[in-house]
Amino acid sequence: MANSKHRVSLKDLAQELNVSIATVSRALHSSPEIGKEMQQRVKELAKRLNYRPNPFAQSLRKEAPKVIGVVVPNLVTHYYAAVLDGIEEEAKRAGYSVISANTHEDCEAERVAVDNFIDLHVVGIIACLAQSTTDYSHFEEISEMGIPLVFFGRTCLSDQFSCVTANGDEAAQQATQHLIDTGSRRIAFVGGPNHLDMVRRRKHGYLEALRDNRLPIERELVVCDKIDYDVALRNTIRLLQRDDRPDAILAFNDIITFAAFNAIRQCGLAIPDDVALIGFTDDVHARYTTPSMSAIEDQSSRMGQVACQLLLDNINGNTKVRKEIVPQQLVIRETSAKR
Repeated sequence: MANSKHRVSLKDLAQELNVSIATVSRALHSSPEIGKEMQQRVKELAKRLNYRPNPFAQSLRKEAPKVIGVVVPNLVTHYYAAVLDGIEEEAKRAGYSVISANTHEDCEAERVAVDNFIDLHVVGIIACLAQSTTDYSHFEEISEMGIPLVFFGRTCLSDQFSCVTANGDEAAQQATQHLIDTGSRRIAFVGGPNHLDMVRRRKHGYLEALRDNRLPIERELVVCDKIDYDVALRNTIRLLQRDDRPDAILAFNDIITFAAFNAIRQCGLAIPDDVALIGFTDDVHARYTTPSMSAIEDQSSRMGQVACQLLLDNINGNTKVRKEIVPQQLVIRETSAKR
């Protein structure tokens, strides 16, 4: 199990005994909820493995701080930075501090972030799933421990945790309809991994618009892959090199939008006359491209505020699972309307 360079954690003890972190924590504190035999097993293992509580976490606990942990997949993007800004604004208003962890879209980093927040005794967690996360057991443990948690953007375990999402299905349908109304007929969707609920919602809206207009749904024009600039660039170039290339693209998020934008340029095609483009992105970047980007814009800061409000309600005793929607706005600029 743990080597000499690894500080033994509650998670290590839990895995060794095949019980939850919550059970280990309660056993170490001699909670009457845990049987004497299990308490003894936990304490003996802790002694044998030289487990030592995190002194920083202990001091935090004694000081009873009001700290919220925020888990984001990619903090360098404007969207997540703006969501975090909204969370911090709302938290500060209520007298709470915020610490954040960037998972870099990696599930294992997400697990570590959650474990660290548990060790630090944060009063609650706000999270957006990494794109590689398909196992939600680390969030289920949070539920077992009674730690308030709210998801935003990409969500899971909707029966256990409150969440804040956008109306991505409606926005994607509206954007696709605009592309159709302005002359596009072979519209591609370039998205992220299919297991993400956010991808499914946006793809659903795109497909609904095609159905409503009796346009064929062509599987080869729906490309859902890793959320990565280089991957999206290659995928879009492949689409554009087809003999029956698309004449418009709906792009899933800002990374994929700008990959598609540059792919069209690299293929020597004109925007929007050869290929129209609408992406889910923010106004900060969209308005300054040439041509300026038609975009489905998030109210990302507002999403952070609402997520924080839900979490604070939970912390204050309202344990009802709630689902809030922060609407997106389609802003038409120059990349979508063919002349």
